[in-house]
Amino acid sequence: MNVAEMSLEEIRQHGIDALARELGPVGMIRFLQQFETGKGDYTLERHQWLPDDVDAIAEAIGDRRALNPIRKDRGSSGASP
Repeated sequence: MNVAEMSLEEIRQHGIDALARELGPVGMIRFLQQFETGKGDYTLERHQWLPDDVDAIAEAIGDRRALNPIRKDRGSSGASP
């Protein structure tokens, strides 16, 4: 059967099969993820959880650091000296 005679579902399945064969399962998934547009409106939603005020952001950072202070005896890798 040539491509002109295939249904959209058949073309989709042949495409998935070709991707899996050529790229392997992980490569196929990574390729397909490039075309995921996501959902919602990030710009609108971030205003619901992110304060607009720089001072409020700085205060939130300070509060979080007070709850979970970084130990000075650890390097950035987290390993002991």
